[in-house]
Amino acid sequence: MAKPRLKEKYAAEIAPELNTKFGYKSVMQVPRLVKIVLNKGIGAATADKKLVDQGVEELTTITGQRAVATISKKAVSNFKLRENMPIGAKVTLRGDMMFEFLDRLTAIALPRVRDFKGISDKGFDGRGNYTFGVKEQIIFPEISIEKINRITGMDITFVTTAKTDEEGFELLKAFGMPFANSKN
Repeated sequence: MAKPRLKEKYAAEIAPELNTKFGYKSVMQVPRLVKIVLNKGIGAATADKKLVDQGVEELTTITGQRAVATISKKAVSNFKLRENMPIGAKVTLRGDMMFEFLDRLTAIALPRVRDFKGISDKGFDGRGNYTFGVKEQIIFPEISIEKINRITGMDITFVTTAKTDEEGFELLKAFGMPFANSKN
């Protein structure tokens, strides 16, 4: 199987570019993408258990890797939520699957968002990791509009080895993430 395009691009272009920009002492200090986590909270799952199964199925279809149901850690009576109740779905991508998903996200899915002007650069956590939300799962071409019964969103988190938000921003920008208002 061929190496993912973005994995080769990272080794050939992105890592040397970041190394010269930030002046690291070692090549191992250059930030890299560790994993991508897709998380889908399904609030209505307290009433209908099938929604969690549909969420797991959708994430599995989008990523090509089996998603798992997430369960509640504690009971909240106002939300009719009991402990250990399934309330969402998540999948963690690493390695080649991660690079393939990132390629499809930046090249195909994000441009399909209605009135797309780029994603916000405000989703950094202070340690170089980035999270943003997608309002509709139908931006992914793998999802058939006829087969879904409700439009739901999801959170996508990029975990990096970057020490600062600036390093994480430059890494993701080099991978082709379409940020709306670049800091440069």
